[in-house]
Amino acid sequence: MAHALNRGLRDAMEDDEKVLLIGEDIGRLGGVFRVTDGLQKHFHELRVVDAPLGEAGIVGSAVGLAMAGYRPVCEIQFDGFVFPAANQIITQLAKYRHRSSGMVKLPVVIRIPVGGGIGAIEHHSESPEAYFAHTAGLRVVCPSTPQDAYHMLRAAIRCEDPVIFLEPKKSYWRKGELDKTSHDQPWDRARIVRAGSDLTLVTYGALVPVALNAASALAEESRDVEVIDLRSLSPIDDETVVASVRRTGRLVIAHEASQSAGVGAELATRVQAEAFYELQAPILRVTGYDTPYPPSRLEADWLPNTDRILDACDASYGH
Repeated sequence: MAHALNRGLRDAMEDDEKVLLIGEDIGRLGGVFRVTDGLQKHFHELRVVDAPLGEAGIVGSAVGLAMAGYRPVCEIQFDGFVFPAANQIITQLAKYRHRSSGMVKLPVVIRIPVGGGIGAIEHHSESPEAYFAHTAGLRVVCPSTPQDAYHMLRAAIRCEDPVIFLEPKKSYWRKGELDKTSHDQPWDRARIVRAGSDLTLVTYGALVPVALNAASALAEESRDVEVIDLRSLSPIDDETVVASVRRTGRLVIAHEASQSAGVGAELATRVQAEAFYELQAPILRVTGYDTPYPPSRLEADWLPNTDRILDACDASYGH
């Protein structure tokens, strides 16, 4: 996935000279996860800018550049470092197009490595998606495969709205095919990655392969689970999920972020409102816990895993 993102940035910069990158250590170093490796050497330091350690300055500069006609792509080094830029993102970036009655567009992409599973220290394994999905005026997306990473990043850079582009750190090394010519699905729609008939399992990001493992295990018990990769968290493609639940009658939602007021809660409410009479069991969530992210030696117990998802599916079948 890291290589696919690098290719997406490179192709976007080749296609449009107004696309430029800003972030900490993204130039000579190529970023902590090497997503921008080689781009400064190819495009020059005026288009791949090594910024000082100040996220507010990175996003604030991007707002000004977008107002001047550029398409900046910001890299936040780690998820927990985005909060110093919250004022710029929430009160400026998300509001300006509405404030100007659509006359001023801010086509800014903010790339954020998110989630756990890499044994990192405090502030390096956060899941901040609910903060941004709650903020009107922002698009929030999260790819789970190299193919989606490339095409969704290209779409995000072309978009006239500001986009929070979440990159699951655990998936940076996930391998897969990359067809640059294939773009068969809108970037803000969910994808059914495994068809099924008696339970719908919805997730996104690094948990997609975990959900697929759970579905395979349940298939050995003759339980047919449909797995949906949400992909876009704002807007949420609830139509795809509701249509699935109307067929299966059961819904389990999984995400790494803490449970309370998370994306899963929003999705559950929408499905309950639209498919209440088709539900055969309560909607269940498998999430991180409502605690700060733990030390790395405990993260395997904190993060949702195959066993926890299987337990939730068993509970749904038991109703």
